Amino acid sequence: ASVDFGSGGLRKNEVARDFVAALGRMLTREGNRIGAILYGSQVDAVLPARGGRLQVLHLLQHLLNRKPQQQPYATQLDKLLQAAAQSIRRRSTVFVVSDFISEPGWERTLGQLAQRHDVVAVRLFDPLELQLPDLGLVPMRDAETGDYLMVDTHDRRFRQRFSELAAQRELSLRQSLARSGVDALELRTDDELIEALMRFCRLRLQRLRGRATLAAAT
Repeated sequence: ASVDFGSGGLRKNEVARDFVAALGRMLTREGNRIGAILYGSQVDAVLPARGGRLQVLHLLQHLLNRKPQQQPYATQLDKLLQAAAQSIRRRSTVFVVSDFISEPGWERTLGQLAQRHDVVAVRLFDPLELQLPDLGLVPMRDAETGDYLMVDTHDRRFRQRFSELAAQRELSLRQSLARSGVDALELRTDDELIEALMRFCRLRLQRLRGRATLAAAT
């Protein structure tokens, strides 16, 4: 439920759909096959890998037709990663598109997945999750638990503490992804999609160059 959020023109789930559409079309044009495992409160759809433009449209239809969760439910990213490990038999490039707001325990499974596949963590986030503006007294709802809380954003110390905790979470998440041995691409809700794809291409190029250097050294 936490991906159904955005402080600007787009929500995180809309950014995810746009990214998947552009990446899927780019990959299938080169003759690659794409599939998907979709997670809501549980793994609710598995699309076997196929090629072609129709497969991209089929995937997008699934994403567009997904119904909002009726009840709050804490994300268990570990279940999605376990499903990927069990379903993807051939060595593949795996994109984990998530905001990584989840119950703990997914890091180990992500590392195990990265041992068998080439894994890219596509992390979704909104600027408002990092720093709060001064909006006065506002009600806030935890999308994962449904809990409500009145927050005084006019309190400078509260905003500072919020920013400090957000920075700690950012550091912890990046360290977890690095320890898991995956590439990470960050997608903000106010990002330009083309620039995000260019960052992805640069990331992959750096990875390939690193492999070539290692091969030459050994």
